[in-house]
Amino acid sequence: MIRLNAFVAGLLFGLGLLLAGMANPTKVLAFLDVAGAWDPSLALVMVGAIAIAFGPLTWARRQRQSLLGKPMQIPTKRELDRRLIGGSLLFGVGWGIAGICPGPAVTILLTGHWQAIVFVLAMLAGMWLFTLLEAQRKP
Repeated sequence: MIRLNAFVAGLLFGLGLLLAGMANPTKVLAFLDVAGAWDPSLALVMVGAIAIAFGPLTWARRQRQSLLGKPMQIPTKRELDRRLIGGSLLFGVGWGIAGICPGPAVTILLTGHWQAIVFVLAMLAGMWLFTLLEAQRKP
């Protein structure tokens, strides 16, 4: 049952990305081009997503376990540190260069475009490198 829920959630998320235009690198790059031909429509998508998520996240913070009976795992760390800022900058630069972020990259991977394949392979390599660096960091 949990796998079916995860599948349906992923399917809805992917469909939402496609409908919102988040899987279209040209549209994403137009959104990021604030000094040129800026397309603010993705800002409306983000505001809508934040508004929809606000209620469930507020509810979840008050719960000890999920609706499926598992412990809630909501991050408690709230301070900015070098790793968070560096990771955010790296993510933003990659998003700005490619016009793709991880969720839409997986969504458009099925199109077979070589750019999406290269992006996902680079993303997986970055995740692997992070795992190696984290293992060295911990005593």
